[in-house]
Amino acid sequence: MIDWTHWHNEPFLIGGLIFLGWLYAIATGPLRDRLAPAGTPYPRAHAIKFYSALFIFYLAVGSPLDQMGERFLLSAHMLQHQLIIYPAAILFLRGLPDWMVSLVTGRDSLRGLLRFFTHPIICGLIYVLVMSCWHFPSAYDWALQNRWVHIAEHFSFFGAALFFWWPVCSPSREYPPTSYAWQMLYFLSVTIGMTPVFAYITFSSDVLYPTYEFAPRLFERLDPHEDQVLGGAMMKLIGMSVMMGAFVVAFYRWYQQTERSPRS
Repeated sequence: MIDWTHWHNEPFLIGGLIFLGWLYAIATGPLRDRLAPAGTPYPRAHAIKFYSALFIFYLAVGSPLDQMGERFLLSAHMLQHQLIIYPAAILFLRGLPDWMVSLVTGRDSLRGLLRFFTHPIICGLIYVLVMSCWHFPSAYDWALQNRWVHIAEHFSFFGAALFFWWPVCSPSREYPPTSYAWQMLYFLSVTIGMTPVFAYITFSSDVLYPTYEFAPRLFERLDPHEDQVLGGAMMKLIGMSVMMGAFVVAFYRWYQQTERSPRS
């Protein structure tokens, strides 16, 4: 069964996270005077968010939760994905200072490409398509059976989540967050777009993923089909809670903005 003391320490995972943290430390430390406008202080608040994102990402893919999700329970796998998609992706974007992002987004040669890929419609489509395609039984079970495909799945989820949150959390001066009114519409649209995959998982009368159907049971009272329903419900309820929370924040800021604007 699960070895609760086993935390992943593969060089690819640990080395990658350390390398990212080191790059960030170098850019915000010794190289800050060369990369940022003169007099820019150390971005302490951004750094806390950035390193929190790396820590949460490791918790999701390096803790015993990875064993539970990979070998036993769809619901544990769903929780793992939601840690990657929500807190890790949001904190990652919030942790990037605008001057650091401008090193890429400020390049004129990339303007057309970045304008296309940061448009809310494209960001929402990328997110919905990546999430939906990976939940097809053949793709999902392939990832469960092949370590490298599983790693690719997690990275694609994280990448799609960065696209998803960009129109809301963009740290870029050149491609800033979309207006609050559009953010509310954006959240509603993506919630609707994710409904088919939620319904497919939750309301299927069959167990969709063979790995979980034949896995040893961690909890006797949670059979494979109940686990699948729980996983689908987690996808919808946690996702909707995050979306509605973000919707309320956008509405509140939109209201404040409207109140502050001069009246004719």
